Amino acid sequence: MDAFTAGLLQRIKATETDLTHAREAGDDFLADVEQEELDDLRRLAAEHGVEVGAAIV
Repeated sequence: MDAFTAGLLQRIKATETDLTHAREAGDDFLADVEQEELDDLRRLAAEHGVEVGAAIV
């Protein structure tokens, strides 16, 4: 796995965790921000052929 793929997958995992925490805290604004970031990262992964496992939606 190259550095780009590893970094991207790490960012996706961190963003999923941050999204979960925002939802658990009831912070709707932060949850929206994290969801947008996650969507962008998933799109970037798809554009570069990086497979992303099951994730939070």
